[in-house]
Amino acid sequence: MSKKVKIFVTVGFVIIVLFFLKQFFDQKIDSVESLQNYMKSFGLAAPLALTVFQAVQVVVPVLPGYLGCAAGAVAFGCMPGFWCNYIGISVGSIIAYFLARRYGVDLILSLFPQKQYEKWSGRIEKSRSYDWFLFVATLLPLFPDDFLCYFSGLMKMNSKKFIWIIILGKPWCILAYSAAFGMIQ
Repeated sequence: MSKKVKIFVTVGFVIIVLFFLKQFFDQKIDSVESLQNYMKSFGLAAPLALTVFQAVQVVVPVLPGYLGCAAGAVAFGCMPGFWCNYIGISVGSIIAYFLARRYGVDLILSLFPQKQYEKWSGRIEKSRSYDWFLFVATLLPLFPDDFLCYFSGLMKMNSKKFIWIIILGKPWCILAYSAAFGMIQ
């Protein structure tokens, strides 16, 4: 991914954050309920926007995914937020895998620090079973999931196996985040 694309995505994200901050300071968003009402005013586009945002934040890793999980759970409730987050993060993870498969190490090194790549590739080389490692990593919070999805594209892992790991492993951590942040309502 080129620096221009990274800059474009970062600027786009900053504009979205500034937009929501403006709404907050204009007192259109001053509580969880007003955030929910504001998001619902966008109709069907609101959950779709969250789902797409979550997919993009995996493909262009600028923010940690739990921030979107928090926004989804607070804005839409635990289960609707969960589904938007789960679908978006899963789709983004699968896209990241295939991008790495297609473009290789150069893409990963353009998105992540070389030090991170070396650290994880060294750990993974020592791992007896990368498949199980990836599955456990998707279950646990705060693992570098985005990086591991890209890294998996470099491995000789079958794409069907990767997709099944994502489908079966991703929902649990996302559900935990959604339940925790859903209590804020």
